[in-house]
Amino acid sequence: MGDPSSTTTSTGPLLQLLANGLKIWVRRQCDAVGELKLELHGSALELLRGRLSGVSLMAKEVIFQGLPLHYAELKSGPLRLKMNLGKSAQAVTLEQSFDLQGTVSITDKDLNQVLLSDPWRWLGDWLAEELIGITPLGGLQINNDTLELQAQVIGQQEPARRRFLIRADQGTVLIRHQDVDLEASLPMDPAIHIEEAVLNGGQLHLKGRASVTP
Repeated sequence: MGDPSSTTTSTGPLLQLLANGLKIWVRRQCDAVGELKLELHGSALELLRGRLSGVSLMAKEVIFQGLPLHYAELKSGPLRLKMNLGKSAQAVTLEQSFDLQGTVSITDKDLNQVLLSDPWRWLGDWLAEELIGITPLGGLQINNDTLELQAQVIGQQEPARRRFLIRADQGTVLIRHQDVDLEASLPMDPAIHIEEAVLNGGQLHLKGRASVTP
């Protein structure tokens, strides 16, 4: 019986087998995946040659390397792969690195929770140090197009609060104080290039591209 949270658009038994194998591969890369939809771009003939034009993916409620993603919509470049017939647990092996582009969204609630816990606490404290001058980070909130960071001040009942605007800059996310000349760029994996960063509806929306090594 199929996974009710997974949907595949494909034709032919080979493409269906590949789709099932790719779903297994995607889930193994993540700590958790809620809803998952895949659409394969290619033909059975390409597949027999170990190639596929690409894959489109839509996923909801994903946890990747401890980072909770509310929504992700991604599309890969051409893939080189090997079908492992008879190995249901590893039906597909991706043989080369591939390009990925698309968008992801993170809610402020999830972002707040993850930056206050391992393994991402270091990033939350780095933000507090760079942008407030106080550690540790006490919390954050997204209000319309602004990001509010909070840090507790010793001897004061109310935390220090600062509001910031964000935008994509040189492949990463630039966080800039709303009123004064203060900014910081997020540390970014060199394999990831952020093209657009927007705050809206209590969420952080990122658009970009990445190089993925299997």
